[in-house]
Amino acid sequence: MKRDPEHKKNLSRRDFVKTTGAGVGTAVLAGLGLKEAQAQSRLPHWDKEADVIVVGAGASGLPAAIEAAEHGAKVILIEANFDVGGHAILSGGNVALGGGTSRQKKYNVEDSPDMVFRDLTDWSVVEPNGFPDYRYNDKEIIRAFADNSAPTYEWLVAHGVIFVEKAPDGAGGTADGNSAPRENHAAPMAWPQMQTGKPVDPAIAATDSSGVGFIRPLEVAARKAGVEILLKHKMSSLVRGEPSAGRILGIAATHESETLHIRARNGVILATGGSSSNVNFRRIFDTRLTEEYNGVAGEPYSFQDASGELAGLAVGASLWGAYNDAGEFGLRLAKAGRIGCQYGYRNLEWEPGSPIFHLARARGLLVRNYQNVILVNQVGLRFYDETQGSYTSNNYNSLRPYTQGSYLNAADIKYHPANFLDAALAGTGDAVNGGGPIWAIFDGNAAKREEWTVEPPYVDIAEGYFFSANSIAALAAAIVNKYQRRPMPGAALENTVARYNSFVDDGKDADFGKPAPKYKIDTPPFYAAWAMPVVHDTRAGLRINAKCQVIDFSGNVIPGLYCAGESAGGFSLHGLARCSVQGRIAGKNAAIEAS
Repeated sequence: MKRDPEHKKNLSRRDFVKTTGAGVGTAVLAGLGLKEAQAQSRLPHWDKEADVIVVGAGASGLPAAIEAAEHGAKVILIEANFDVGGHAILSGGNVALGGGTSRQKKYNVEDSPDMVFRDLTDWSVVEPNGFPDYRYNDKEIIRAFADNSAPTYEWLVAHGVIFVEKAPDGAGGTADGNSAPRENHAAPMAWPQMQTGKPVDPAIAATDSSGVGFIRPLEVAARKAGVEILLKHKMSSLVRGEPSAGRILGIAATHESETLHIRARNGVILATGGSSSNVNFRRIFDTRLTEEYNGVAGEPYSFQDASGELAGLAVGASLWGAYNDAGEFGLRLAKAGRIGCQYGYRNLEWEPGSPIFHLARARGLLVRNYQNVILVNQVGLRFYDETQGSYTSNNYNSLRPYTQGSYLNAADIKYHPANFLDAALAGTGDAVNGGGPIWAIFDGNAAKREEWTVEPPYVDIAEGYFFSANSIAALAAAIVNKYQRRPMPGAALENTVARYNSFVDDGKDADFGKPAPKYKIDTPPFYAAWAMPVVHDTRAGLRINAKCQVIDFSGNVIPGLYCAGESAGGFSLHGLARCSVQGRIAGKNAAIEAS
């Protein structure tokens, strides 16, 4: 076969040795030097190649791929799932981009990049439980975000994202700054929802907010820009010239049990979405989050498996911003909103029409009033006031009055511990990490008040996430779940329920201060529903700089490696804004900073 000049240009040294003969090859190797020759001998045969490889087709990966392509790069975007979108396609579509967007100006909202920067690095903002929202953010990363925030809003609009026509607000915001409203809401339009398999009601298509309205337009834009999207391709490793030196040359990926190697002439962008689903990895930051915290937001469609972080660590990358991942503020860990199912995130209901409902298995029971249930740990004991919410976070006008950087922002906060997780872990009587399952206990009258259907597809009986019995003791005996390390003592649960019922008579919860307990648990059948807190987003990951280049443990850039979004550390902001901004930064730099 005749070989063209481009092929000769891209010929590896290994191939050169094979095609020029042993004698010439030996001379070439001698000229290279032993170390370089050994490195070249380890390089794989490249099955595909591009200028830029993006790993992960979510809120970071799609903007990165589009930006790189529009800066002249040939781009391959790989995605482990059968479709694009990651966590983002299941999100509420809330995008906290400010700094002086056209939308802010239209509604006379005063904002600027400097105001965004000062907000998101304000040491003085703390939550009632004492945890600071912004104190441990990396200022270099925040400066880059602040400067690119408003341009990214305009970029998203130009690439087809339709935002609900209203003034920016604080709805859905988590740690997005106190000084100005910055939340914009992506309209779902006519796109089918992953969780339902169908579009929303046309009457609300332009006024509702959904991640599908963020992701699908960007998918269209990526394909239009010439991005090659490879679904069901999972990165298994990064390829570097040497294990801890030299450029990142490409990736290894698996597809249908086969391994292929894809060369990246310019760089690889990790946009793999974080680590919340990887039990051992997330416990680096928070030892408490053991395997029973198994209803991670976004699952069972999107798993944050730490694949990007692990691949980066394997080639010398550093982790960064660990505090933010353990900080008890925002949506890092959320109280269960749906019970009786594995996946209990309040804002995500899986319906039978979803293409993955067979994995979700149940819709869950949405708890409208926690006066209707009590929560007990695996040994049948209550542990806190069930009506208390999840961790809070700073948002527009959360603090009034507010002066950036003033010690009074913290001094004027009324301290109130939010200890639902710690309380759940306490009192189980063993030395094993993790507190075991949490069960919502209620009776037939509570089910009627909440208008619950206590059977499939609303609850997951088959996999052990929902139980019923005609007595409290029998209910305790019925609870069999792989995470329930020991049988629940029937007498303990009977005593717990009886004591709680006495609080209803007294109108006062003497144990945990639940406001005026309203309803006794005394009418069979009795129910136990899985009610574990939901691990949400990831706020620590690989160390990056303002260009989204990955940094090693010596503080040096790893050439050819970039990271964006939830796999990157140093940023406490929740959601789509940081992902899209960093995706654009990484895509542009990977395209223009050729080797």
